[in-house]
Amino acid sequence: MKFAYYPGCTLSTTAKEFGQSMEAMCRVLGIELEEVPDWNCCGASCATTLNHALDLNLNARNLSLAAPLGLDLAVPCAACFARLKGAQHELSEDPELLDHVEGGEQLKQHGLPRVLNFLQVMDRAVDLDELKTRVVRPLTGLRPAAYYGCLLLRPPDTAESDDPERPEAMERILEALGCEPVTWYAKTDCCGAALAATRSDIVETLCTKIAERARKAGANCLATACPMCHLNMESRQRPDKHAPLPTFFVTELIGLALGLRPQEVGLGAHLVNPRPLLRALDLWGTAVA
Repeated sequence: MKFAYYPGCTLSTTAKEFGQSMEAMCRVLGIELEEVPDWNCCGASCATTLNHALDLNLNARNLSLAAPLGLDLAVPCAACFARLKGAQHELSEDPELLDHVEGGEQLKQHGLPRVLNFLQVMDRAVDLDELKTRVVRPLTGLRPAAYYGCLLLRPPDTAESDDPERPEAMERILEALGCEPVTWYAKTDCCGAALAATRSDIVETLCTKIAERARKAGANCLATACPMCHLNMESRQRPDKHAPLPTFFVTELIGLALGLRPQEVGLGAHLVNPRPLLRALDLWGTAVA
């Protein structure tokens, strides 16, 4: 299956392991990604907070560049997904706005592409029973707490994603890989997002509570599909009697289970070293044929 692909800024910078593992696992699964030409930054949280017109125009332009490809638009970053999906929703609700936004004529000609987050891409492109048969390195002993955060699921009418309170899509993927995802009740709690730059004390409190709840549920790691959640959980767990829980992108775990080397999916780039956990479970090694 083929998708238009909007990587956004963070997948080659602070979340490069997300981009690396996303592209690597897609190659193995036969998912083709065609990068949107000349895409621009989505504005993340800043543009939508400061200037709604700027936010809408930034993302209308990206949608207009993707539209001629005639494909659903895969947007792995949760923040980028929220901005692009928000623009798609607003423009579809009020088509007259197309006369006033960047790329509006192209969107009228080609139509608005459907914007999908990573979990929605997996749902459309991969049969989980088939995925189980492709696993060559079962992730036995890995007990992740699937952490969705805010932006993959909310607002629910716009995101059109999983249940905003009790999502299960990530757990189903993790189970197919041989993991034992835990049942817990902080999977959609906020990590504090960009407050990490201005109020790190708040973010440390939030991330430490999330890690504590995951640990109490029996988790030995976290799994996420959001770069900001990943960064905060890796860098803002307050030191206490426990070592910080390793946090994986779910794409890294998919690639690892499919037999790719840890370095091929970016596992050497983490702030919280995942090697001790993976080596203890005999999951850190060479590629599996």
